[in-house]
Amino acid sequence: MIQPPYVRSHNEHGITTIEFYHPQSNSLPAKILDELSREIHFAGTDDETKVIILRSAGDGAFCSGASFDELRSITKESEGLKFFNGFAEVINSMRKCKKLIIARIHGKCVGGGVGIAAAADYTIAVEKSEVKLSELSLGIGPFVVGPVIERKIGVAAFTHIAIDSSLWRSADWAKRKGLYAELHTSIENMDESIYRLANILAHSNPMAMAEMKKIFWKGTEHWDELLKERAAISGKLVLSEFTKHAIAAFKAR
Repeated sequence: MIQPPYVRSHNEHGITTIEFYHPQSNSLPAKILDELSREIHFAGTDDETKVIILRSAGDGAFCSGASFDELRSITKESEGLKFFNGFAEVINSMRKCKKLIIARIHGKCVGGGVGIAAAADYTIAVEKSEVKLSELSLGIGPFVVGPVIERKIGVAAFTHIAIDSSLWRSADWAKRKGLYAELHTSIENMDESIYRLANILAHSNPMAMAEMKKIFWKGTEHWDELLKERAAISGKLVLSEFTKHAIAAFKAR
């Protein structure tokens, strides 16, 4: 029996772990995006939370990006805007969260998943965690996740990965560009490092960490509006004939 999608959160010793799951390679339909945004916001305002670990379930992909089933179901620009704004809400929730967020990347990372990895304050991965921005090959483009990825890895690296949308970039490439802070040879080593850091942060000064986060994200105060504008671009493009055919061809594989 296939387990239904979920977003779960639990706190232990000041560490709040938020985990999401979808049977289609941890893809991101609107419901998962909405729940992720709400859980991140709640943890950010929860006095019991000192640090957040953001992860997905399973041993396959960390995240395969937008849900193709939902992309196919969009028939109006307003629906497209609403769907892609879900990615904007997650990124902005991570950006505005007063707690530091550690992302655990255990596998391949596509599209919106790369955006989540970039929006985390500290991202730790394993060597099989390749990355790809496949949006252009679908006739869309990484508009919503673009600002947060560009902020993390720079304009040049972002343009490279955005333009060559069919090429997987290695985890080593992602670490060299700054997307990943650490790279480990095994899940066990990765988790050991994550919980070592999380425990240190759970015993650090919350006020100091909140002030540090303000500094880290300085200059992004306009992103509530910017990312919504980017969502509108994607919401319009997803209705194009090119994108409809591209999504249908992908689903037919």
